[in-house]
Amino acid sequence: MAKRIDDETMENVCILAKLSLKGGELDRAREEMQKMLDYVQKLEELDTENVPPLTHIFGDADVFREDIVRNSDTRDVILANAPKVKEGQFQVPKTVG
Repeated sequence: MAKRIDDETMENVCILAKLSLKGGELDRAREEMQKMLDYVQKLEELDTENVPPLTHIFGDADVFREDIVRNSDTRDVILANAPKVKEGQFQVPKTVG
């Protein structure tokens, strides 16, 4: 079991986290924090001696596809979705005076 959280520690945590806990809220927060510390203590019991460090849990190296440049003339298809077109370009409302 992890070290018990005392009143002074809870007061410091509340100051650092800018929390204003009173009565039951303070007791509940202390219980929840104690559960977290107990869980971390339990994790420290695990033998990780032969476990290699990981940056990710999946073994995939590079899942990104290569960029392939394609010269395609789809301007008319794209502009068909535009609400307004002027001289082969999207026409948008003026935003700067």
